Amino acid sequence: MSADPEAPLRADAQRNRDQIIAAARAIFTEHGPEVPMEEIARAAGVGVGTLYRRFPDREALIRAVAMDNFARVLEKAKDFTEEEPTAWRALVRLLYHGLDLQLSMQLAMLSQRAHEILKDDPGVTELREKLLTEVESLVVRAQAEGSLRPDVGAGDIAVLFARMIRQLPAHRVKSPQVATARSVAIMIDGLQAKPGTPLPGRPLGRRDLL
Repeated sequence: MSADPEAPLRADAQRNRDQIIAAARAIFTEHGPEVPMEEIARAAGVGVGTLYRRFPDREALIRAVAMDNFARVLEKAKDFTEEEPTAWRALVRLLYHGLDLQLSMQLAMLSQRAHEILKDDPGVTELREKLLTEVESLVVRAQAEGSLRPDVGAGDIAVLFARMIRQLPAHRVKSPQVATARSVAIMIDGLQAKPGTPLPGRPLGRRDLL
């Protein structure tokens, strides 16, 4: 009989699981979720057998990484909202939140394989909706403050960020952190409420993200 997947893990098993998820998060962010499982095991410092005992297939690993990552970004979004004096500053901090936010975009929007695996998972769907709702709240409040241009929605910001990281893969630039920071800064400048080029159509909301 197989072990209950919800039962608490021994300390060494939990450590192995955490190492595998951390390695997978880093690799998925840079290369996408199609990297061989053997490479993930090697990066985690565990044997392939250990990886498959914790995650019987790639789908299970992608689900676990998605749950972990969406929860991380959601927690950060809430922290920034509490810590910053304005919604605009909280939104800017979230956009600069590097690898975690990049991986969220990889799993939610850029990887067709991950999208197919995650779209019907109730736990992932719940976390994704909570995250998008949090971002949407920041967008509405930043617009009410007069800091964020009024003709964008949470969906616009998600699409912008996804396009940016797709066009600037970290492994193809000499200084990926600097390149990403510069791209985010340019994006933020374009989101500020000031005279600019009128946008076609209507703002994209979270419901526009399939």
